[in-house]
Amino acid sequence: MSISRSLIAVGAVAMLALAGCSASGEPEETAEPTPSAGAAAPEADLKGVPDVVATVNDEEIGLEEFTQAYEAQLQQASMMQQQGGEEVDQDALKQQTADLLVNNALLTQAAAGSGIEATDEDIDSVLQQIADQNGLGSVDDVVKAFGDQGLNEDAVREQAEGQFLVDSYVEQEADVQQPSDEELKKKYDELVEQAKAQGAEDQVPAFEEAKQQLADQAVSEGESAAVEDILKTLREDADVDIKL
Repeated sequence: MSISRSLIAVGAVAMLALAGCSASGEPEETAEPTPSAGAAAPEADLKGVPDVVATVNDEEIGLEEFTQAYEAQLQQASMMQQQGGEEVDQDALKQQTADLLVNNALLTQAAAGSGIEATDEDIDSVLQQIADQNGLGSVDDVVKAFGDQGLNEDAVREQAEGQFLVDSYVEQEADVQQPSDEELKKKYDELVEQAKAQGAEDQVPAFEEAKQQLADQAVSEGESAAVEDILKTLREDADVDIKL
């Protein structure tokens, strides 16, 4: 089974892209993109990409790390865009991938400087989360899946450790509160009004049924906004040079 070789998309940085909602106001369900019949992902165009793609303070983001992340992003983007018959803008995607890696480096550096440490149990919890998200049974299955793609166990656990540090740092800095019942009821009433305007009121579940989904959406939106604020502050104080 093939899963993304980059663990970045599991945690906090990905919130910026994943915390979306539909036009009706309901949280979107993440659908498995299905490529058009016979369509293949384009070959990664890495011509002209330098050996050092970016520097973040004293840390270099090398071509190998960039390539792994970019190929994963390209595969995902191509599957999504094939549904609409569009071509992937690889230049824009390369810039987006570099920004993602820079953001991850900034958060990783800040997390390391905060004194947060990860135990073996913490690392296993990150890998188990990946297992659950990809329909794998255990941590060992995740390690094997990455191993089949050329990433050894030490490298997998090192990336998972970094992801735990980032997630813990963001949670520590963000302090996102659970929404109150009153706030959730307001969101629900807005959803009902939108559904009425679209003639789809009968499709809206009862408040108690929708309550947890609305709460998850609110927390996700709060976390995304917090990550944006944290990264804005970190970038202002950092020496970042993207060489694309």
